[in-house]
Amino acid sequence: MAYNQDIHSQTKNVIFHVYNYFKTIATDKSKPEISNFFRETRIVTSKACGVSVASVKKVCSEAKKKLEIGLSSQIAFKSPRKSYKRAKVKTNLDDFDNEVVRRIVHSFYDNDEFPTTSKILVAMREKINYPGSKTSVKAILHNLNFKFRKCNDGRRFLMERNDIVACRVKFLRKMYALRQNNDIRPVVYLNKTWVNQNHTQGYICQNLENAEGLKVLVGKGAQLIVCHAGSPSFGFVKNSRSVFRCKLGSTKDYHSQINSEIFEQWFIEMLANLEEPCVVVMDTSYHSALAEDYPKANALKADVQKWLEKKCIPYSPVETLCELREKVKFAIPKEKKYKLDEVALQMGHELVRFPPHHSYYNPIEVIWSQVKGEVAKKNYSYKMADVEVLVNNALNEITKEAWAKYGENCSKQQDEDFIKEVLRDEMLEPIILTINSDESSTDEDENDENDENDDDESLD
Repeated sequence: MAYNQDIHSQTKNVIFHVYNYFKTIATDKSKPEISNFFRETRIVTSKACGVSVASVKKVCSEAKKKLEIGLSSQIAFKSPRKSYKRAKVKTNLDDFDNEVVRRIVHSFYDNDEFPTTSKILVAMREKINYPGSKTSVKAILHNLNFKFRKCNDGRRFLMERNDIVACRVKFLRKMYALRQNNDIRPVVYLNKTWVNQNHTQGYICQNLENAEGLKVLVGKGAQLIVCHAGSPSFGFVKNSRSVFRCKLGSTKDYHSQINSEIFEQWFIEMLANLEEPCVVVMDTSYHSALAEDYPKANALKADVQKWLEKKCIPYSPVETLCELREKVKFAIPKEKKYKLDEVALQMGHELVRFPPHHSYYNPIEVIWSQVKGEVAKKNYSYKMADVEVLVNNALNEITKEAWAKYGENCSKQQDEDFIKEVLRDEMLEPIILTINSDESSTDEDENDENDENDDDESLD
């Protein structure tokens, strides 16, 4: 057995029994010649079982802890791989495919149709060659904050979560108003992405309505994080490019590699490079530190009291921590104020935030797809230094004209979607009026096959 390999529970059990057998022989004083041979019990056990001495020590330590607990005389070893989670390929889609699914649902309402899981599944198979079933589609819809709501007449309708819709409409109305009012300030879009060390030539070109996207097939390997900003008016912001490597062993979530302090520093430097007042558009899902700190859920009672005193909010010393937390809850304004918003305002710029999970409104996402596609075509060495050069070369090839084209497409998409939101609101209003006020969701009922068939029939 190879060293540093995960050991199954049955193998651990064998190792422990062999160790105990040799240990018994080693303590047998009636046979000193055999006892001396098995004196180094762990070493002999490792050779007999084909594992390292460290593995034998770990097994014995695990057994000792279980015996100390004393719950049972039988030792039940744990297999490490039993806790591993299998990747859910059919339900954990990437951002590109999730956006396709969201727009599929919206397209049904825009065409005066009501979406069902059957209809959505058919559309997904046509657009992204989706291999899953209706059950998997429902899981995806749940992840995208869609759920079935029951009406008074017993029918169920697929509805998007209200706060997501409100955030999207707020963003679209703001961008639509800027263009209708002929605001001359340039619109600057920013975001970050990753480039895998093992980007290959196998990439798939797909169209997402007015924007062309590349979905690159990647494998395991080190990653580069790329952070940049640009505008359809003048292209990339000068001296705002940031390309650096992820820390080793932390390639699973590249968002975690840039904390709020690093991003804030980059953001301020980027704003300083803008030559005129601009409208800066950025995502709201990460690096959104609030302008003011509020007591966390695990804050001590004394800290909560100190915060209330600072805000001149009266409280009684006999009030419990739960009562004090309620006072904090009511003191927090509903309209969140972010630190970066105030920083941008102080530097003469206005900051607008994308709705969560709507990156197709950001033209820089098409830039990222183009950059990854170029890296995939030319990556032959799979060395991080070469990939870094390819990324910088690909960014240098993005022209001002490309930015203008992608920005125009996104602006057109934003305006069209804003108009659709108004029409969609008129269409859904009669349905919303009939939704049971005490019926929050029927997701649990959707797992039942009879309910599933009834749901599709009632909505068709």
